[in-house]
Amino acid sequence: MRKLATAAVAAGLFFGGMGVAAADSWHNVALFKTTGARFAEGRYKWEPAEVQQGAFHITGKLRDVGLDDNHNVYLQVKVHGYGWNRFDGVQKKTVWIDKLVHDGASRYTNTAEVRVCQNRGSLHPDNCSPTKHFKRP
Repeated sequence: MRKLATAAVAAGLFFGGMGVAAADSWHNVALFKTTGARFAEGRYKWEPAEVQQGAFHITGKLRDVGLDDNHNVYLQVKVHGYGWNRFDGVQKKTVWIDKLVHDGASRYTNTAEVRVCQNRGSLHPDNCSPTKHFKRP
């Protein structure tokens, strides 16, 4: 009876650990695009609470595809409804983005929003892709 109980507890811990590992693993992100800007090969993961304050971690290639428009591109990420964090690209180039975004007031981040934009200058509003929403599992 004790062996059976011990085996059940061990199995529960094993499968519980698998759930945590799945939550902390990388997930692919669909292409973000708008006129002149792309965020491709994107991946994200939720860091555990003990690592980087449970941040939302995003990586991918930010690309300026409007080569003749002289506008820059940027990626925006926000967590928990706070303001947008802006990560700038380089005109006429592709740059690798690897960023952590977290809410310093909480142990881990529960929600995140991401979009890619083209900076069209001060006289025109920026072009932005539809915002994608992410929720910690």
